[in-house]
Amino acid sequence: MSKVAIQYLPDGSHHSAKLASRLGVPLHEIAIHRFPDGEISVTVGPTAFTTIIYASLNRPNDKLIEILLATEALRRRGCKRLVLLAPYLCYMRQDTAFHDGEAISQKAVGQLIEGLVDRIITVDAHFHRTRDIKAVFPRIAADNLSAMPVIAETLRNSGIEPRTIVVGPDSEALLWVKNLAARLGLDHAVASKSRRGDRSVEIEFDDLKLFAGRPILLADDIVSSGGTMMACARVLASAGAKSIDAVITHALFSPDLASELVNAGIRSIRSTYSVPHPTNAISLDELFVAALSNELNGGSSITEPR
Repeated sequence: MSKVAIQYLPDGSHHSAKLASRLGVPLHEIAIHRFPDGEISVTVGPTAFTTIIYASLNRPNDKLIEILLATEALRRRGCKRLVLLAPYLCYMRQDTAFHDGEAISQKAVGQLIEGLVDRIITVDAHFHRTRDIKAVFPRIAADNLSAMPVIAETLRNSGIEPRTIVVGPDSEALLWVKNLAARLGLDHAVASKSRRGDRSVEIEFDDLKLFAGRPILLADDIVSSGGTMMACARVLASAGAKSIDAVITHALFSPDLASELVNAGIRSIRSTYSVPHPTNAISLDELFVAALSNELNGGSSITEPR
């Protein structure tokens, strides 16, 4: 039995292969078979003492079941330590019940994952009122890595005009935008957003004159429908922005929206490799190698034995 190995869900083959090469550990695909009635059969690869499951949890419903079944097989075959590396972590945005009878998905999915693995690693979890990932996973080791250092380094290396303004589409992006602007030595601004539906929002800024003739870098941790980003871009374009580019951690929107984003005035979009997407341009390998280095030396970050 190997000491450490990576097993991956099928859509993570490319990035998990790069990570396994960097760590110098074996790599195996978790094979998925779907029956005509929708049920799933899972077959894992050779078991290691410590197994890292690489699974970005976009389109999460089937994947959560796949992980559930994979962890059962791995534990039964002798795996003693399971680490879930989920570059994008699903169901984190709903941390309270807004209506009577509504489920708190963050709590439910957090408890599910906590019962399956010994450690979870993710990137820029999409929290609102939750400030610490350990509140979601109190019984296991949990790491919410920031993509900000690698995003800032990538932008700096590719060249960015000093008069660029980093803009966030709503108040929830303030800390994220402020951090990125500080790393790049740029001005920043954040919009006020009123949501009227999943794809209908109204965007306002305190002073539109600020953007006239200046390059804009739209920045957000997650884009799902693209509605907020497009609405923000249209306002900035009408204010006379010189150019509008965008950078995001998690690109969840359909690639078919590319033409709509361009029509809204967005010249380019760069996302991290957290979710496979045509806009991927920013590698997270360095973050993951650093976070997983202790697993090669015995997994010292585990909070309690299982």
